[in-house]
Amino acid sequence: MYGWDINTTCANNNAVTCREFYAYRFQIRPGPMSTLLHGGRLLQQYGVDMHVKIESHKLRWIRKNQEALWAEQYQGLQDAFQAGENYAGNVGHRTILPSSFVGSPRDMIQRFQDAMNLVQKFGKPDLFITMTCNPGWEEIRNELLPGQSSQDRPDLLARIFKAKFEEFKDDIINKRVLGRVVAHVHVFEFQKRGLPHVHMLLILNDNDKLHSPDDYDRIVRAEIPSKDDEPQLHSAVLRHMIHGPCGTQNQRSPCMKNGKCKKSYPKPFSRETYQGNDSYPVYRRRDTNTPVPLNNQRNVMVDNSWVVPYNPWLLLKYNCHINLEICFSIKSVKYLYKYVYKGPDRVFVEVRPEPNYDEVQQYVDARWICAPEAFWKIFTFSMYRMYPSVERLQIHLQNQHQVRFRRQQPIENILEQNKKTMLTEFFTMNTIDADARQYLYREFPEHYCWNRNSKSWRRRISHKKVIGRIYTVSPSEGERFYLRVILNHVKGPTGFQDLLTVNGITYPTFKQAAEQRGLLENDNSI
Repeated sequence: MYGWDINTTCANNNAVTCREFYAYRFQIRPGPMSTLLHGGRLLQQYGVDMHVKIESHKLRWIRKNQEALWAEQYQGLQDAFQAGENYAGNVGHRTILPSSFVGSPRDMIQRFQDAMNLVQKFGKPDLFITMTCNPGWEEIRNELLPGQSSQDRPDLLARIFKAKFEEFKDDIINKRVLGRVVAHVHVFEFQKRGLPHVHMLLILNDNDKLHSPDDYDRIVRAEIPSKDDEPQLHSAVLRHMIHGPCGTQNQRSPCMKNGKCKKSYPKPFSRETYQGNDSYPVYRRRDTNTPVPLNNQRNVMVDNSWVVPYNPWLLLKYNCHINLEICFSIKSVKYLYKYVYKGPDRVFVEVRPEPNYDEVQQYVDARWICAPEAFWKIFTFSMYRMYPSVERLQIHLQNQHQVRFRRQQPIENILEQNKKTMLTEFFTMNTIDADARQYLYREFPEHYCWNRNSKSWRRRISHKKVIGRIYTVSPSEGERFYLRVILNHVKGPTGFQDLLTVNGITYPTFKQAAEQRGLLENDNSI
């Protein structure tokens, strides 16, 4: 809970960044009480303002330095250089909001594609978990200053939830309370009311996958337990796992749309669990005919039809809303992965004519930033994690890869510095290393590690698990698309000419080479 010493950073770097300074200011320390931490709602406003200040500084740098960073295809630079052009500022095109900016549209799309690559490698996800911060956790209450409530300390909400989730992840991944996990993705989000929550997708080992309703009932419940038999669980379900209520009991519930609940509550009763037509099973919800008051509210009665699916062990241990869903249909894959990477909430949407396409302004417009999110980012807690990690592999035609350069650089230097790429060095390794020839391009990162400084592949020594993903290419891109098709099926190529050659004949296009390899059907196919 206590912070690092700002002098350490100063001694190493002679300066601290804006984010580091405010992270230092918001630390909890023994001794004199911090005025900031006594600010109540002013602390919320101050934290949000400082986060906006930090983010605005990054966006301002991107906007002002776009002309200093240009990109053009390698072939285009060669043509310009051979024609006597030696000033890089005369060629290239601007980038707007790069994928290196976390949370940008390009960043979200790439992470979504990385997550979908896990499906290609390991199959569909088996479990979908949503965990939400409980502002009444004892760890939060114990750290509150006199007279404070949890909403007065968004810094505590962020810190405690982060710590709780790390323990939760250890139970799921390392202790395998739900089975052995071979791949997982999690994404942190923040509700309008400010509470942090996380969506987590799990892919289980083949031996631990859930195949039948009996397996589902073993780890998921959707009923209110008996107060006499399981009093603690009974109380936890009523406190954390009851939806709404909405509908006739509360028409103003946020989930209501056109007079109906968006989540389809109350759910129909079912005597047993079975696989329905939707992406999730229909869980057992027996009609006991004994509604109970919700959290001692005598005017609100609930029964099993209002229960959100949960795991009893996780609910009792973490004492917060933890929704556990089983994914048995492949239909759920795209929805789930798009849902966890759907991006930040917006306050409003305005449609207006805009002569210039400005991604930076689009990112800024209508952003909803709550105090816990601001503190989360100031403390540099991660927003996304994926295991195994994904190495994104370049895909380009010969001498047509994309490079980045400064306006002042001579083009001759640019060409020399950018002649090596992941793909060309993949060809090089296949030429000099016989073992490398047994792998596809997308399989290469599992056995070889890319060194970004030397721009070369080396045999992987560590046990870190990594999978590869070739960047997505649209069929409308023609030859580049057909090159990607061939790379996904041909092991150990030594160059572009090798990929164009089939049975000793070198074809002029990758489309023709793909057809001869049986990877495409030509127009005469029946």
